[in-house]
Amino acid sequence: MKDTRLKFIFYILSAFLLTIMLFTSRDAGISCDEILHYNHSVSVYNYFATHGGDHSALITPVTHLMYYGQSYDNVVTILTRWFNIDDVYGFRNLMSSLIGWLAIFITAIFAIWLKNYRTGLIVLFLFAVSPTFMGHAQNNLKDVPFAFAYIAGTFFTLKFLSGGSKTSIRDSLLLTLSIAFCISIRVGGLLLICYLFFFFLVYYFFKLFNEKKILINEISQKLIWIIGISVAALLLSIVLWPYALQNPFTNILRSYRVMAHYPDTFRQIFEGKVEWSDYMPWYYLIKSMGITIPVVVLSGLITFIILIKKVLNDGKALLYGFIIFSIIFPILFVILEKSHLYSSWHQFLFVYPGIVLLASIAFSTLFESIKKRNFLWVAVVIEFIISFHPLKFMFLNHRYDYMYYNQLVGGLNGAYSNYETDYYYVSQTEASEWLIDYLKQNNITGPVKVKATYSVQWQFRNHPEIETSYFRYEERSQSDWDYAIVVNRYISPYQLKNKIWPPENAIHIIYADKVPICAIMERRSKDDFSGYNALSEGRNKAAIDYYKNVLLVDDGDEMIFYNFAAALYNDGQYLKADSVLKRGLEINPDFEPILMYLGNIARAQNKPDEAIRYYERVIGANRKYFEAYVGLSELLISSDVTRARELLRICLTMSPRYKPAIIALADTYRNSDPEIAKKYDDLANTIN
Repeated sequence: MKDTRLKFIFYILSAFLLTIMLFTSRDAGISCDEILHYNHSVSVYNYFATHGGDHSALITPVTHLMYYGQSYDNVVTILTRWFNIDDVYGFRNLMSSLIGWLAIFITAIFAIWLKNYRTGLIVLFLFAVSPTFMGHAQNNLKDVPFAFAYIAGTFFTLKFLSGGSKTSIRDSLLLTLSIAFCISIRVGGLLLICYLFFFFLVYYFFKLFNEKKILINEISQKLIWIIGISVAALLLSIVLWPYALQNPFTNILRSYRVMAHYPDTFRQIFEGKVEWSDYMPWYYLIKSMGITIPVVVLSGLITFIILIKKVLNDGKALLYGFIIFSIIFPILFVILEKSHLYSSWHQFLFVYPGIVLLASIAFSTLFESIKKRNFLWVAVVIEFIISFHPLKFMFLNHRYDYMYYNQLVGGLNGAYSNYETDYYYVSQTEASEWLIDYLKQNNITGPVKVKATYSVQWQFRNHPEIETSYFRYEERSQSDWDYAIVVNRYISPYQLKNKIWPPENAIHIIYADKVPICAIMERRSKDDFSGYNALSEGRNKAAIDYYKNVLLVDDGDEMIFYNFAAALYNDGQYLKADSVLKRGLEINPDFEPILMYLGNIARAQNKPDEAIRYYERVIGANRKYFEAYVGLSELLISSDVTRARELLRICLTMSPRYKPAIIALADTYRNSDPEIAKKYDDLANTIN
């Protein structure tokens, strides 16, 4: 097909893809990250609106968002304020889809520059069948814009270097803006400046090696441009970043150190087990990508490797090498640095355009190498066939595209209870819409209390009669609510596998690919809440009565059994308390509070072996349940002091200022080495 015709088709399909993306963004859900970043963008807006008087954007001890430039979030919020846009999140979703399309489009232009329009068309197709990227493009104003800036920066870096002695002012300006935009979103964009210098050195080294001459004027001119581009990009990157504006050099470096070793850690399901993000296996990122990237794209990468000699025959081996480096280096860096990774690979969406680019080049090269027309059509048909799985998922679950898992793990059904699904709480939006309609249809107009596993305040903003607030699902019996919206994040894999969740009092369940991702619950009784209040006030007999009543209508809440046992134990009914706790473990065998309680009871009853087993189970279920380390070490001091100290040191490695562990460690030296014991005592005294 002639290039002019392919060019026409390319732009038509690009426009069509943009239309589809903008259209589907209209009913996109609100993610938990989106809420955090929008709230911070409001603080940033207020900072500039008050000429630096409002410092809330500079004080973020919980979210750490002052270390993010998040410029795209900030720009979108500025637009909503300037144009008085009421549907804030609807507009945000629209703008997220727009920047997502730009990431796709610039990748396709990159492919056309490297090869031809057919390759650009393949880029459009592979992105169109990429549920993870397309899902994030609906509501991720941090990672998707960063992906756009990263691939654009890589593209214009290569254009800048390959221009030889002629430096295009337009390309230099676009490169400057790309780098600035990248850094302004996330400080990791500094990589593009590093790439610029590194690629420059490598490019001219190879040029010297091939041409056997030193191009002093060209090299010096390029170097001056590179320095100017880097300085200009750094200055532009902090324009909408209050924290960096306070002290550009120091605070940018400080932000980089914080982001490289993110201070917060999260528990998540991986390979069927719950683990903390700072203790994920080294291959966490690679496997997360491998089981969520469509097989058609993975097959493109394999094809690239197989056809590497043919791909490199066009004289652009060095350019392809730079692209490969831009993909592999960040992945290797975080693996070697042991950075905290969580929620699949959303932080690494920025390498995906490069992956699609290589896969597209491989397919294009494959099609070119097939001389017989019939065989060519067979290859094209095969590509479409292996694209059916993600296409079907997107068609049936377009609001939840980002939850896609490929055939390597049996799709979303195979991943359920083994890997995270709705880690962004996107389904809470649909759940809120359903609950609002349900209350209206049933004429429930009085004050209603709705709890949710993440904020749904925005979804209920037009319903003042409904009070919304956050709660932890496992602590639901300890708070007052009428209805609850619960996403399957932080639900025990045991409960997911054994269909204990969704609970029996769920009045509506939201599914993605026949997998339950969110439940709307209606409270059947508030006796559990009354029982908790009675227990807290020391009215144990009243608490016992309340818990007996609530178990008649709700026997699927492990915390009820925990608190019921506490009331029984306080009332002297020790055997019954033990029995009730073990009933709680039938619901969730890894419920740490119950395991810890059983260990404490066994210890109080002078059953050290039994207590040790329970404490070990606690640590096995949650390596950061620090109280268990202290309890276990105290039981081991007399029989195995070496292991007791080792346990406490492991505990203090994770939490250096955990005072009970420091005191317990001092106790292990109390008789054998009083001086060491005193040092630990002195350290403990410095902690409030």
